[in-house]
Parts: sequence; C-alpha cells; structure tokens
Amino acid sequence: MAELLYFTGTMDCGKSTLALQMDHNHKARGRLGRIFTSHDRAGESVLSSRLGLSADAVEVRPEFDFWDYVVHELTRGGRIDYVVCDEAQFYSPLQIEQLARLVDELQIDVFCFGILTDFRATLFPGSARLVELADRMELLQVEALCWCGERATHNARTIGGEMVTEGEQLVVGDIVSVDHEVAYEVLCRRHHRRRLTQARARATLSPEVLPFGGAAS
Repeated sequence: MAELLYFTGTMDCGKSTLALQMDHNHKARGRLGRIFTSHDRAGESVLSSRLGLSADAVEVRPEFDFWDYVVHELTRGGRIDYVVCDEAQFYSPLQIEQLARLVDELQIDVFCFGILTDFRATLFPGSARLVELADRMELLQVEALCWCGERATHNARTIGGEMVTEGEQLVVGDIVSVDHEVAYEVLCRRHHRRRLTQARARATLSPEVLPFGGAAS
C-alpha cells in the first residue's frame, strides 16, 4: 500500500539531504519518481542540501496542481511510482490534499520533507495539513544544535543578528548570518523565548558562560 509520509525537523537537520537519499534509494531499486520543491535556497527548480548535493526538481508555485501534473504525465505514457516533495511547509493545504489523493487513488508513494513551524513558532499551513493527513510523521534524527549546545527545537529569523517575531511568514534566507540582512538560526526553546541569538549571546554574555571555549557556535 502506498503511503503519505512526512519527515520533519528544524532547519539544519538534514531533511534535504535525506530527500535526495530517498530519491536515490528508490531509483536504485528500479522505481521511477519525480522531485518537487519550493523556494529552495539554491533557486528555482532545484533541490539542494547544505552538503553540496543537488538535483533538478519541479518548482511548486501557488497555482501548481499535483493531481493534474501526475495525471497528465501518466496519460502521456509516463510512469510515476513515487514523488519526493521538499520544502513541503511552503505548499498550500489544498496541495497537500492533492498529494494525499495521489496516494489513495493512484497508489503513488509520497515522501514529504519540511519544517513544522516558522520563526514565530507557529505551524506552517502546509505542515499543519500534513500533520492531519499523513499516514506517518517521522522526526529526523540528526539533531540541529542551538548556540548553547542544547538540541535546537525552534527556528528563528534574524536581522543583523537580532531575532525578529513579526513579518511575512515566507522570506527566503539561510542559516548563515549576514549583518542587516534576513537570516535564520536554530535555537532551543529557552533561548527562542528569550530571543537570545548567537550574535546577542556573544555581545552580552561573559566568555566563561559560553560553550566551546568562549565561542558561541
């Protein structure tokens, strides 16, 4: 039986790497699939990981219809055994429902990868719908770390190293801090609540309370 699976975690937990590995493993068994993504850090129509791996993908825009795309491919004689969907948090609830329909009516395996919550610790609409519909949801085992060394559980948006909690839900960035530009950082819940980012910790805390010999990294 086909399944709708959701693999999730914070940023920097290896979800895109796992998505590429999942595609590789199924191809190695003779299965044919498609890769989808949305707002990847490397640009449109590509699935990339921070390890330097990448693959061509179909860009999922707001008007994209998974059901129409797959049915069109099949009626033209194509074969689709599975789909890999990265950055699934950016998909609309309707698009998640279309993915569930592929599983139920066409017996196509759907593997979704994404983060649960945004920089405000609020569920993305796409992730919320996946939590409601997925046959299984798996928390990725590669733990991202807060600057303090504890397990990171929350995603933070920063501007010039300062955490912000207002703004558009979708602003593309990465986890590399650039002064005065939008960036992202993973934090433990305690430091997310306190808005204590790595840059702020370096500026305000004495070296003896910082991990790793005084370098908040």
